[in-house]
Amino acid sequence: MSTPNTTPLTYNGYVQAVATLAVIPTVTTSGVVSTGSTEFNTLIPQMLNYAELRIQRDLDLFATQIDNSTYALTAGSNLLSISNNDFVTVQDILLTNGTKKTALTPVSREFLQAVYDDSSVTGAPQYFAPYGGDAATVGNTSIMFMLGPYPDQNYGVTIIGTSRAPTLAKYNVDPQASTSTTYISTWLPDLLVMASMIFVSGYQRNFSATSDDPQMAVNYEKQYEALLKGPMIEEARKRFAASGWTAMSPTPVATADRK
Repeated sequence: MSTPNTTPLTYNGYVQAVATLAVIPTVTTSGVVSTGSTEFNTLIPQMLNYAELRIQRDLDLFATQIDNSTYALTAGSNLLSISNNDFVTVQDILLTNGTKKTALTPVSREFLQAVYDDSSVTGAPQYFAPYGGDAATVGNTSIMFMLGPYPDQNYGVTIIGTSRAPTLAKYNVDPQASTSTTYISTWLPDLLVMASMIFVSGYQRNFSATSDDPQMAVNYEKQYEALLKGPMIEEARKRFAASGWTAMSPTPVATADRK
């Protein structure tokens, strides 16, 4: 495997970078970097949460699109339960029958309830619709999808959608703290640091007219927004969703349709 053409951030590198910008001394204990501030160390996991989740929501990273073929439909049940740990958004549900996979068509829940609400009418499902969270945990465990018609037999399904990328915080132990990276810390380290510094500004109380530097959070926010523009275009290009539905960079010169 080739090495990335970036300067990736390990957990230790991340803590050192943010602590340096925040002017907080660091120490290394048993191979893991931390700071001399107990309060700041306590906030590091949530600082990463803030930065990593914001980046994933802002960019809808192509790298987080995955498929999962471990789910199945049960004959006579028109509901499919999908773990929140596996998917954030579901884009496609494909019905598996032997080696053949058939994509189901997304429709509204109201359509399924009006057309396929009779459990005595069964067949190979053709449609699916978002239904809601599981009742037991009010959506904390699973999201539910309705299908129509009711399955006439057990079917395997392949689900394609986006998942949450692993957090860098999971590598806060030796030796991973100095060696392991994530997709975001490898390919978007600049955004990761900038988003983290917005969070740090709150910790340092630099967010109001009475603070030492009321512009600190504003300036980091502006820098984050400036850096965000480039990856947004790159993510669209990865999906062939850039100008003219191609993978090319937008151009102010070429205006005719690409042939």
